[in-house]
Amino acid sequence: MKTFFVTGGAGFIGGNFILNLLKEGQAKVINYDKLTYAGNLDTLSSVEDDPNYEFVKGDICDRDILCKLFESYDIDYVVHFAAESHVDRSIETPGEFIRTNVVGTFELLEAARGYVAPKNLDRHKNFRFLHVSTDEVYGSLGKTGLFTEETPYAPNSPYAASKASSDHLVRAYHKTFGLPVLTTNCSNNYGPYQFPEKLLPLMIQKALNGEHLPVYGDGQQVRDWLFVEDHCRAILQVLEKGEVGQVYNIGGHNEKTNLDVVHSLCQILDEMLPDSPHRPHKKLIQNVADRPGHDRRYAIDASKIQNQLGWKPQESFETGLRKTVRWYLDNKNWTDRVMSGAYKGERLGLEKLKEH
Repeated sequence: MKTFFVTGGAGFIGGNFILNLLKEGQAKVINYDKLTYAGNLDTLSSVEDDPNYEFVKGDICDRDILCKLFESYDIDYVVHFAAESHVDRSIETPGEFIRTNVVGTFELLEAARGYVAPKNLDRHKNFRFLHVSTDEVYGSLGKTGLFTEETPYAPNSPYAASKASSDHLVRAYHKTFGLPVLTTNCSNNYGPYQFPEKLLPLMIQKALNGEHLPVYGDGQQVRDWLFVEDHCRAILQVLEKGEVGQVYNIGGHNEKTNLDVVHSLCQILDEMLPDSPHRPHKKLIQNVADRPGHDRRYAIDASKIQNQLGWKPQESFETGLRKTVRWYLDNKNWTDRVMSGAYKGERLGLEKLKEH
């Protein structure tokens, strides 16, 4: 039975990863999370009493705690989700992104290096450090083309730049110190338990309240949409079968404009909420000023992970979106508890927008 040290496991992707991992009953999980605004232990309430699960509250910038934890457990895999991840928030407070995404990754790498370096060869051979990153590090595509693992980095937001920096650190620790690392760069995730500042849960929440659905600019920005459970399966495939030192792009093969996504969402809400006073929900759509530095198009070439590791997404955007909407409609208590905190669905990054 492998022991996973998961950073940011109370967040959206990390929480889904832990839930899916513990379903199989073949892993032990230490969930290390600072519980910032986006961390929510409600997501993991179903496994909090599982003997194979343990939660530890802590900051990935605290190397002393990390080193003590690494020595307290026989860790096989580090899966590094912990990150500040919302682009608008990075415009508002870029320093937090540098601290968490760059400095935090450095401290985690140092703790991992100290854990494997003086130990026996078996531990070094079996240990893996998987760094979860984003396609935003590659910048913006034109109307054609796809991001591959060889695409040059060209980040355009503080968030993307902080993740690009952490990617480079992970690569350097492999090349310089021989740390057995893996990196994944994924496209736009969606699904259950996502913090409602992201597009889909934000739009669902606003539509239920009859509020305007804000679409940035002309809404023609293109993203590749990846259902979170498909992403979790891909991460496991990379951990178990991936080649040390390699990068694997994970995409959903679902390119959609933001406006098309919101239209599809409105149609599903019309169908699932026939008695809603806000039908048709598309009448709530409102174009607003675009985000500074808003990348026009992302699209992932996921042929490497498919051809080498045998992974491909199981959900189409249509099936994944329907599951996502159904989950939010059935779990309003979860969203209400999240929204009772500091974030109330307001737009972030507006002060910086006014300066442009």
